[in-house]
Amino acid sequence: MIDSQIKSKLKMFASLTLIIGGASLFSCSGGANQESETRKVKAEDIKVVSEMKADLTSPPFVPKSTANRAATKLIVDMEILEETGEMADGVEYVYWTFGGTVPGSFIRTKVGDEVEFTLKNHPDNKLPHNIDLHAVNGPGGGAASSFVAPGHEITFSFKTLNPGLYVYHCATAPVGMHIANGMYGLILVEPEEGLAPVDKEYYIMQGDFYTKGEFGEQGLQAFDMQKAVDEDADYVVFNGKVGGLTGENELTAKVGETVRLFVGNGGPNLVSSFHVIGEIFDRVHVEGGDLINENVQTTLIPAGGAAIVEFKVDVPGELVLVDHSIFRAFNKGALGMMNVTGDEKKDIFAGTIQEGIYLPEGGTIQSMPVDEKKADEPTVELSKAEKMDLGKKLYGSTCFACHQANGEGIANAFPPLAKADYLNDDVSRAIEIVLRGKSGEITVNGKTYNSVMTAQNLNDKEVAAVMTYVYNSWGNNGTVVTEDMVKKVRNK
Repeated sequence: MIDSQIKSKLKMFASLTLIIGGASLFSCSGGANQESETRKVKAEDIKVVSEMKADLTSPPFVPKSTANRAATKLIVDMEILEETGEMADGVEYVYWTFGGTVPGSFIRTKVGDEVEFTLKNHPDNKLPHNIDLHAVNGPGGGAASSFVAPGHEITFSFKTLNPGLYVYHCATAPVGMHIANGMYGLILVEPEEGLAPVDKEYYIMQGDFYTKGEFGEQGLQAFDMQKAVDEDADYVVFNGKVGGLTGENELTAKVGETVRLFVGNGGPNLVSSFHVIGEIFDRVHVEGGDLINENVQTTLIPAGGAAIVEFKVDVPGELVLVDHSIFRAFNKGALGMMNVTGDEKKDIFAGTIQEGIYLPEGGTIQSMPVDEKKADEPTVELSKAEKMDLGKKLYGSTCFACHQANGEGIANAFPPLAKADYLNDDVSRAIEIVLRGKSGEITVNGKTYNSVMTAQNLNDKEVAAVMTYVYNSWGNNGTVVTEDMVKKVRNK
């Protein structure tokens, strides 16, 4: 009898718990929806009392914060341009652009703004275009209202309701082709109070490109639709080109500064595993929204998505920005640099404190597989111009990842080839390194490097060509390397 009463009470308690829990869950869910709806209604109700022209900036720069202004009528004037640009050293491509750059101009708005958007299609363009802004609540994100033919312009308007970092892109059929040719960018909708102030802000966007020629193949390259359908990208790059964030395009910061990166992924196909080598993201606005993740090493950015990453730079040196789907970085171009200057912080990073010799059993310099038949093929000596053309292509496919498009190398990792005393002092030594590889410490232009150069699987003609290209680029001594010079070293 007692057991029966206990069971009955437990059953009744469980039922009450489910009812109360369900009511609570419903209440919380309703509250969340209500909060979202309240925020949206609040944005809709914000009245604008002024008008201003939007400051549109080219990557990697962004307009100033909206924190110190009220919601306004924001006039956006954007021109579509179809123009030839440089995809890589010696490789040209016809880009379709918003504002003349890939990615397109950065648009900075805030919640409650009324945006009057005029889209102009330059009369020299060949195709109609439009724009789909992921920040727009309306048909096609504005695409349905913005279809514009060459030589025409169109104006539409929308109100910004939801804060976040959003992608915009062309949505004219075939949509994938328009995006793949560079038609994408970012629009930021700041909250009413603006984002917290930081020392530096930069605009970066990844994209994948599909060309008839393989990576590094010289000349004007056409878009390859079948490669795009197969998602077989020849180039995966930041800001529209190989080297878009290296050399004179590299980002800068000082020790102690806080950096905010607005990072987008235009796609059209590949997701980005965005990572900064040598830093940890203190804060990440996941997918560009309200959710904040902290202490993040790598953040995933979907095609057609974005993220805001923030970090404080603690020590000087070169930070390397990559898509950590790592062959894209070192073999397809998704690599950038941030040069951090300032005082050393030995308590945070002391660098090398001891160096010794490590020779495990069987250890040796790595080498690429050698095709003996290829190495022994009889050849006809190329002219200098022919060597330069072939050398450029070979450099783009074999040397670029470590030594960079302009031969600057990577600080503390791979030595420079530009104006390199080590290279210019001894041509035979340089040829031998290409043929047999090199490990251990060397000094180049007064700086010490200790890394590994793998032996390359190149025949004599190819070695002569790529070495001639290097010696006749970036301020080097102009040596023309012959196949006989390579043979002598190979046969030593």
